[in-house]
Order: sequence, then C-alpha cells, then structure tokens
Amino acid sequence: MIPTWAIVLDYVLGTIMWTLIGRAFMNIFQREDSTFFFMRVFVKYTNPIINLFKFITPSFLFGPFIALYVAWFFYLFRFYAMPYILGYDVWGMLAFPLESDFSRQLYQLFN
Repeated sequence: MIPTWAIVLDYVLGTIMWTLIGRAFMNIFQREDSTFFFMRVFVKYTNPIINLFKFITPSFLFGPFIALYVAWFFYLFRFYAMPYILGYDVWGMLAFPLESDFSRQLYQLFN
C-alpha cells in the first residue's frame, strides 16, 4: 500500500509537470503575452516554477522548450526518486498514482 503522503506528493508533482507540458504545447499556438484566458493562466501559475529552475536552465533554450525542460525534472523526480524513497525497485508503466487513476477513469468511461 502506498502511503497517503506519497500519493499527495505525486499528485502535486504530476499536476505541476502536466501544467508545464500544457504550457509548452499551448505556447506553440499562443504567445506568452497572449490575452487568451488559458494561456494567461498557464503563464501565471508556471512562471514561478520556471523561475526556480532558471539557474540550471541552459541559455540556448527558448519558448516552449524551457517549460518542457523544467517538466523533465519533475518527471525524473517522480520516476526515479519516488520509488527509491518508497522502497520500490521499479514501478512500471502507469504506476504513477496520478496517471494510473486518470487512465482507470478513462477505461471505465469508455468500457
């Protein structure tokens, strides 16, 4: 059984990761200073996170790649550190609690 704190931590980290990925893909179609509501929300909530990682972000990255680069760190932490902290060797495909719960709901919806 996975402890509750680990599930909550994974949900928070997963939400941040997917929000950064959403910003990157939204940035393909919208500028960061766009007046489109969703783009403003993505920028508002992800800028503080991107600013935390500025000291390790390469200067040659631009636009959507910066958000993807930061999201990659959240993925790495979730994929490597969380199983190690919880004492698992590997989790496997769809073993992240956030994605596992989401996929389970999709399966129930379409089956």
